[in-house]
Amino acid sequence: MQEKRKYQRLPIKLKLEVSNLFKQDGVKIDSLDTEIEVFDISKAGIGFMSESKLPVGYYFNATLEFETTEEIILSVVKILHVIPIGDSGFRYGCEFVGLPSMYHHIFDEYAKKYN
Repeated sequence: MQEKRKYQRLPIKLKLEVSNLFKQDGVKIDSLDTEIEVFDISKAGIGFMSESKLPVGYYFNATLEFETTEEIILSVVKILHVIPIGDSGFRYGCEFVGLPSMYHHIFDEYAKKYN
């Protein structure tokens, strides 16, 4: 099968906590305090797993720190799709919303270290 993704996915292990979800129309879900485990990342977005069911189409704020740099990426992430994984939780695909290209070098450095 031909790869159609714009950017290479790279495996990563990050743990984040999602406290709030929101939509552009002002709808919010507060006090979630849900832990997520990021398993891959690219310049376009992240893949993560969680025991909690999160709604598609919602956004959350993410703070990402890489081992390869001291820089921190602050971004908004949109949940695009979810796949149930048996009894162990859910697998999510998300995209970065408005991530400035000035952060792309961080992904490039991480790719060099990974490859």
